[in-house]
Amino acid sequence: MDEQALMGLNPNADACYRQRALAYFEQLKESLDGWEVCAEALAKGFYSDDHVKFFCFQVLEHQIKFRHGSLTAAQQQLIRETLMKWLQAQLMNVHPEKPFIRNKAAQVLALTFVMEFLTLWPKFFFDILNLVGLNSNGVDIYLRTLMAIDAEVVDRDILHSPEETRRNILIKDTMREQCIPALVESWFQILQTYQHTHSELTCQCLEVVGAYVSWIDLNLIANDRFVNLLLSHMSIEELREEACDCLFEIVNKGMEPVDKTKLVETLCQVLQSAGFFNIEQEEDVDFLAKFSRLVNGMGQSLVLSWTKLSKMVDVKVSVETLRAVEGKVPLMLQLLIHEDDDISANIVGFCYDYLLVLKQLSVSSRKQTLCLLLSFSPELLLEAVHRVFNATMQNWQTVQFMEVEVAIRLLYMLGEALPASHGAHFSGDTTKTSTLQSMMRTLVSCGVSEYQHSSVTLEFFETVVRYDKFFLVEPQHIPSVLMAFLDHRGLRHSSPKVRSRVAYLFSRFIKTLHKHMNAFIEDILSRIQDLLELAPPENGFLALLSSDDQLFVFETAGVLIVNGESPAERKQALMRSLLTPLMEAFHMLLAKLPQEADEERQAVLADCLSHAVGFASRTSKAFSNKQTVKQCGCSEVYLDCLQTFLPALSCPVQRGPLRSAVRSFLHRMIICLEEEVLPFIPAASQHMLKDCEPRDLQEFIPLISQITAKFKNQVSPFLQEIFMPLVMAIFEVLSRPAEENDQTAALEKQMLRRSYFSFIQTIASSGMNEVMASQEAENIERVLFTIIQGAVDFPDPVAQKTCFIILSRLVELWGGKDGLVGFPDFIYKHIVPACFMAPLKPTFDLSDAQTVLTLSECTLTLHMIHLKRVIILIDINCVSPQELCQVLQQPDVKVLKNYMKVFQELYD
Repeated sequence: MDEQALMGLNPNADACYRQRALAYFEQLKESLDGWEVCAEALAKGFYSDDHVKFFCFQVLEHQIKFRHGSLTAAQQQLIRETLMKWLQAQLMNVHPEKPFIRNKAAQVLALTFVMEFLTLWPKFFFDILNLVGLNSNGVDIYLRTLMAIDAEVVDRDILHSPEETRRNILIKDTMREQCIPALVESWFQILQTYQHTHSELTCQCLEVVGAYVSWIDLNLIANDRFVNLLLSHMSIEELREEACDCLFEIVNKGMEPVDKTKLVETLCQVLQSAGFFNIEQEEDVDFLAKFSRLVNGMGQSLVLSWTKLSKMVDVKVSVETLRAVEGKVPLMLQLLIHEDDDISANIVGFCYDYLLVLKQLSVSSRKQTLCLLLSFSPELLLEAVHRVFNATMQNWQTVQFMEVEVAIRLLYMLGEALPASHGAHFSGDTTKTSTLQSMMRTLVSCGVSEYQHSSVTLEFFETVVRYDKFFLVEPQHIPSVLMAFLDHRGLRHSSPKVRSRVAYLFSRFIKTLHKHMNAFIEDILSRIQDLLELAPPENGFLALLSSDDQLFVFETAGVLIVNGESPAERKQALMRSLLTPLMEAFHMLLAKLPQEADEERQAVLADCLSHAVGFASRTSKAFSNKQTVKQCGCSEVYLDCLQTFLPALSCPVQRGPLRSAVRSFLHRMIICLEEEVLPFIPAASQHMLKDCEPRDLQEFIPLISQITAKFKNQVSPFLQEIFMPLVMAIFEVLSRPAEENDQTAALEKQMLRRSYFSFIQTIASSGMNEVMASQEAENIERVLFTIIQGAVDFPDPVAQKTCFIILSRLVELWGGKDGLVGFPDFIYKHIVPACFMAPLKPTFDLSDAQTVLTLSECTLTLHMIHLKRVIILIDINCVSPQELCQVLQQPDVKVLKNYMKVFQELYD
């Protein structure tokens, strides 16, 4: 080897020597046989310099990693012999190699294993075990090699190609079959031999066991012999942290829930009898942190087992597992309130999972809940949470955020563990109410809302809103909590996530306590005024709240105004003050929109206009039957909004989003303004029917249906006028050609067809037959045929059901002597056949719930035909007129339903 180049491997060498060493390394890597010089140097121990040895292993590693497939059989054999000779030499060394040399050697051995185990070196482990025996130097290399193999083959954090993944699976399968039992036996011998004399080796071995236990047969480890040995290590100071980690991996091993519960319970019993649960007597915080992680793993494993078992029939086993979970709660709480952050942090997972168990218990089926609650004590839970909560709140300024967060979370989750009707946690059982009241009083008065961590802030507001009825009992705390919502702790917090959530929670808080807000209304509105501004897209100002968050703030403002004790005149003034800036901004932006040439810019402006309409609409949610728009004197304000927003319907660009926004506003105004909205409907409808897309029509039809159902005869003239233009617009969209495989277009047409039939149903069901009857005969006939087509030809049971409902209603309206001219003939020729043809379609599947409902409506249609007039002639193959007439004459319609079901099944 180039001795001068090797001098450059020394970290203290000159730059020129280091450069030469680097060049030499590249030369040996690229050379086809240069690596053999390094192999010989390692096998024969030519060099004592650690850097040279490391260099030789690096060269060898490169060959194995990138050129193994191109090596001859003799060269591959040389690599194996080199590694074994080097390993044999280690057995005789008085002093072991430096750790970085041993680690590199282990990596090279692991790479060789990966390349050759399945083909050239199936006895890899047996050769190494036979060579090293229990020699401490050899065992060290053996254990490091196992960890290197774990990194190459098992570690999920390392990304592998699909080919490597398949290879690794095959390696693990082969190891399970051929050598894992021998490896496990070697681990046991190493642990037993060195537990009192060589703690470093023992800890290495425990780490190996922990790494491999996830994918080997657990019975090889989870047996009395092995577990007792591991538990004995828990009492040896140098070993117990690593033993804890090893037990943690065993507990985390995937198992059947019953087996997992037995394993965890066995471990817990032994640990408890050995005194490990008496943590107040343990001073070693590093060990306690590991022990806390182990308890967390055991607790979470039990919770997972209970979750699986609670879905099974065997309630007894589920209850036993729940008891096992609850048996760990006192220990969990002790670890949770420990003054060391790592110890308390490591148990948080179990704590959360247990709180979720309590939540599930409150919503389980009645029978199972009773069984579970027999072993569950809410009083003890309340006492434990009270103790943890108070201890943390007394020192919140000096406690880590996670402990404060968990303490508040425990209080929050009590609402699930101790359910109350409609959130009435502060009435009834005085033991429970006084404890909860005391904790809530502490929460809102101790100053913890000032804690400088967003997780704690969120928990504070979530808990305040969960127990908002506390403020009905102690309203003196409302002002301080309002300030928390409104200042830097809430709506003006530095975190967008907190601001967003608080906007929603503030809305809920105000809705519950609106009767106590009268003294604060105008002050609150003043403080949130800047949050109610529509942020124009051109000013570049980054708003505190998103538009979705602002919806909640506008709703909150509406609730405050509407539910205040002010006279109607003051409410109107406040509402106008709230909505006028929106109308002004809308008017200005709408004027700009058609002049904007850039499409992206258009979309931004349209988005802003839609937000303005949405905000105004959201304020109207504050009104109710007790506090109507009229009673609050706000009709004029909302009519002004309508006049401001409706011109957007005729905007030539960005029609989709603008129409959608205005339609939504009209829906709200129909509810809030009632008859006062009617003058605006005809013009709005005209604009919305122009240049329609399927989605436009699909969204417009529910608006017309809402008007029809609400105002009925009041809107009959309007409906008679708009009926055919709307129907023709629907027909035109449905007839547009579409690509055969365009699923989106097909779905849009299906939904539009459903909306169309739903519209006809609304008209028929509202007793407004004159709307259809007043149309020209050919138009009526065309509409009727579409209903027959919908009932029979389209494989959409939702639409079919609607069509039969329409047909039944039309028979009822027009099937008598005074009915529509020509309709009886239509009944015989088309409706009656449809009732039998639809069930005979191959797509008519009675295993589908909607289809069953369709058959029921089909039957009721036939029944209605029979009630309106006697069926004289039924010209349908496979239907016996005499038999059908007998069935129809039965007073119980169920007889007819059964007949139709048998008919469908017989001729399907």
